[in-house]
Amino acid sequence: MRHSLKNSMIIGTLGIFLLSACSKSESVAPDQQRSNETALTVNDAIALSPVPVGTVTYSSNGYTLTFTNNATNFEDSIRQKFVDIFFGTYPQLRTRFNTNATKTVKFVIDPNYTGVAYTSGTTITYSSAWFVNNPNDVDVVTHEIMHVIQAYTGGTPGWLTEGIADLVRYRYGVNNGPAGWSLPNWSSSQSYTNSYRITARFLAWLENHKSASIVTNLNTALRNHTYTANTWVTLTGKTVDQLWAEYSASPAL
Repeated sequence: MRHSLKNSMIIGTLGIFLLSACSKSESVAPDQQRSNETALTVNDAIALSPVPVGTVTYSSNGYTLTFTNNATNFEDSIRQKFVDIFFGTYPQLRTRFNTNATKTVKFVIDPNYTGVAYTSGTTITYSSAWFVNNPNDVDVVTHEIMHVIQAYTGGTPGWLTEGIADLVRYRYGVNNGPAGWSLPNWSSSQSYTNSYRITARFLAWLENHKSASIVTNLNTALRNHTYTANTWVTLTGKTVDQLWAEYSASPAL
C-alpha cells in the first residue's frame, strides 16, 4: 500500500489500518487511496495497537519508506516514530553527507533477530524485542539511517564508521534523553578506536574545537576510498593521535 505523508501522524497511521486487510503489500491507485483514507477517522486510527503484520509503503517529497512488520507485538506508536524520524531526519543527512544517497529505504521489524538493529545496503532490520523492552530508544533509527547515507563499500575503519553514526545520533537524535542515551565522559582508559559513543564524543569535540566540517569531510573520504591516516593531517594539520592527546588534555565539549 502506498500513502502520502502530507500528515504523517494521521495519514501514516491510517495506512497501517488499511494494512490490516491484507497479508502483503499491494498497489493502490491514487484515487482509491484517497477514498480509503478519507473513509477513516482519526479515532479509528488511534485505536490500532499493535501494528498488524505486513507491509506498507510511505512516500513524501520524493522519499519512499517501505515498512515491513513481521512481529505481532510491535506497537503502533513506535512505528509512527520510526516513520517520522525517517522523513524528518534522513533528508537532512542526505543533504549534508551524501546527496547521491538513495531516496528509497526499507525498514523490517524482525521478531527473530536478537541484536538491536543492522543495516544491509538500503534495508534496515530492527529487533522487535529490543523495542518492546526499550520503547524510547527510537534514535536507533537515526544511527542506522546514517549507515544508509554512508554507503561505504569496504576497507573503512569500523571504529570510525560507527563513531560517525553515533555522532549523527548525538547531533540529530530526537529522543536521546528519554532513552537514557548520551555520550560518555572522557576517561584515561579510552581510545579513539573504541568506536560508537566514545569515538562519537571525540568527533563532537573535533567539530566544536577544530573544524565544524571535519566529520562531513571524513565521511566523504571514507565513501570515496581516499581516507588514509594522513587524512587527519590534511584536515587539521595534526595526526589523529595528536588530536586525541589534545582532546584528552581538555575534553570538555
